[in-house]
Amino acid sequence: MPCELILVLDAQSTQAVVPTLRQLQGTVRWVKVGLELFTANGPDSVREIAGMGFNVFLDLKLHDIPNTVAKAVESVSKLPIQMLTIHTAGGREMMQYARKAQQQHAANLKLLGVTVLTSTSTAGLNDTGVPGSSEDQVIRLAQLAIDSGLTGLVCSPLELTPLRSILPADITLVTPGIRPSNAPADDQTRIMTPKAAAQAGASFLVVGRPIFNAPDPVAAALGIMAEIAS
Repeated sequence: MPCELILVLDAQSTQAVVPTLRQLQGTVRWVKVGLELFTANGPDSVREIAGMGFNVFLDLKLHDIPNTVAKAVESVSKLPIQMLTIHTAGGREMMQYARKAQQQHAANLKLLGVTVLTSTSTAGLNDTGVPGSSEDQVIRLAQLAIDSGLTGLVCSPLELTPLRSILPADITLVTPGIRPSNAPADDQTRIMTPKAAAQAGASFLVVGRPIFNAPDPVAAALGIMAEIAS
């Protein structure tokens, strides 16, 4: 499967992103709705964006007791979404409950396990009491997620190569922390260019500000897609 681009919608209202989305219709297929937009506008934001013809990746990073997460998966399964995130740090039982709820209520919805956030360095991870490197923790949580029945992960681009070496080939890897060579890193600490991430085995590349902040968002998106294709 070729690597695809997912556009991040970092905003507190759909009105703030709709003008750019209209420009990008027919260019970008996937968008990511995260906590900022979802907590501000709720499920209606997902319905409105999906109604414009985009595939929606709902990035809520669910993390709670197993039954609560399962019920949350059941609730969001009623929305027009194609991918949903949960935190692998919630543990085996939580992931298994989430997977069971997904299979029962939304067979085509892909659950993605979030391992270590791309804003978290090894030092930051150690501060929370987790020993070793961020890569060690990513691999540990990734293996736990796959053992728990998940078929996709969110990971830093720097973990793509080690993960591809140990995971089944059909596992979906969604990769934030993508920055074109001429774009600022912002708050991401573990980043990679689109071309390098695609070569390392990413299934989807998650990009926001380099497109939204560009003078011409369509040209910026096409440039990233061309780099992926190369």
